[in-house]
Amino acid sequence: MKEPSSLAARKATERILEISRLPVYRNRHTTLLTDLYQLTMMYGHFCAGRHQQRVVFDMFYRSNPCNNGFVIAAGLEQVVWYLQHVRFSEEDLEYLRSLHLFGDDFIEALRHFHFTGDLYAVPEGTIVFPNEPLLRFEGPIFEVQLIESAVLTFVNHQSLIATKAQRIVDAAKVNPVAPNAPVIEMGLRRAQNLDAAVFGSRAAYIGGCTSTSNVLAGQSFDIPVAGTQGHSWIQSFPSELEAFRAYARTFPDATVLLVDTYDVLNSGVPNAITVGHELRKEGRSLKAIRIDSGDLAYLSKRARQMLDAAGLTDCGIVASSDLDEWTIRELALQGAQITSYGVGTSLITSNNCPALGGVYKLVAHEMNGKLEPCIKVSENPSKVTNPGKKKVLRLLKDGMAVADLIALDDEELNPEQPLTLFHPIHTYKRKTIVHYEIEELLQPIVIQGELVYTLPRLPEIRKRVEDGLCRFSSETLRHLNPHEYHVDLSQPLWDLKQRLLHELRG
Repeated sequence: MKEPSSLAARKATERILEISRLPVYRNRHTTLLTDLYQLTMMYGHFCAGRHQQRVVFDMFYRSNPCNNGFVIAAGLEQVVWYLQHVRFSEEDLEYLRSLHLFGDDFIEALRHFHFTGDLYAVPEGTIVFPNEPLLRFEGPIFEVQLIESAVLTFVNHQSLIATKAQRIVDAAKVNPVAPNAPVIEMGLRRAQNLDAAVFGSRAAYIGGCTSTSNVLAGQSFDIPVAGTQGHSWIQSFPSELEAFRAYARTFPDATVLLVDTYDVLNSGVPNAITVGHELRKEGRSLKAIRIDSGDLAYLSKRARQMLDAAGLTDCGIVASSDLDEWTIRELALQGAQITSYGVGTSLITSNNCPALGGVYKLVAHEMNGKLEPCIKVSENPSKVTNPGKKKVLRLLKDGMAVADLIALDDEELNPEQPLTLFHPIHTYKRKTIVHYEIEELLQPIVIQGELVYTLPRLPEIRKRVEDGLCRFSSETLRHLNPHEYHVDLSQPLWDLKQRLLHELRG
């Protein structure tokens, strides 16, 4: 890591050094986290003497997951950490040599590899939409080609889980018994291995979960951790009551009891009430009971009646058991007396939409010393790319987002002049706005290999999500058949795209 050249770069470097010392990043080496074809393409460019050709790549996605109306951008921290640490070790080089695919001069060039290009990105926690560049890389193709696979892994996964978490947290808000009922992420044992579990917990916290059961995620990212006991704890004692009493003695100020090991209403809740009364005599209270199986609506209502009749009106009811956003909404409609939720499998795996599908596409390349726009054409119109070096502008009216505009990087808009927006495919659909505000979404992160952006902490990212959601209509945010938010192309970008398509057809 080179010496920072400015105060901003110095602050950014101090923050990334702090992040690099976190348990989940420390002593990790991910340079070969790439697809083989990235290396074969790099070798081809190297052999052709084109490896220093300057290029621009966009990372974006084409459709919202889970039939959602938007995505929460996440994963930038991991991307920045990776860019700052991507180096080929001697072990990496020996492995690549053993494949007998690459010449010694190429292996030697890899020995000196480091990222010297530019990265512009939307900050984590930004509300984003299909086809908008979330990250824009510019630099030698030798460098920008290698990083594609890792970047997609980091951003696709965390953005997906953050978006799924927000849906679940939003569903919990409709609970009339406990508005804004907290959601605990507890999917560690169902995640697809270590990184999916730890970075999934991070993304879930960005999406609005209040805590995690994952202790490594808590340690790494300073996320509040939560948990009580499992059924094995109850089973290991001679009786359920003895198990409850032992737990209350161990954690007298944080007693939450799992009541469904044997019989929720005939055993679990009555025994919990007994322990609750014993805690009260000591000047303490039973914080909550947890129900992890059965008819959660019915059981929670009956448990609430029993707790209230026993005078334990301040005892909460935690529900778990394969919950998702739809189940949580149904429980609220049925009058379930639930005060918080533990969500595991459906959240950490985003089980009904297991991939975001972000892509990384070449949009400009150097010709005769100048960056020239390029386009990918497909029989599928949705896969035709938007060419050139671009920016993303969010247009706001009275504080509310009215549309996003993808524009060429050198375009200038005057908010005091009328701006006509049109659908990029159905161009007859038009509207004109005046006196609007502009928020530029892509921010400089790395310039000529130097980190210039100070990565925010998780509470700041969560706050960005909350503030961002407030700028969109409820129709855009709803879970079922959301309103399609307008993402349009500027006139110069649309004209460029049509010209390139015409030239290719010709």
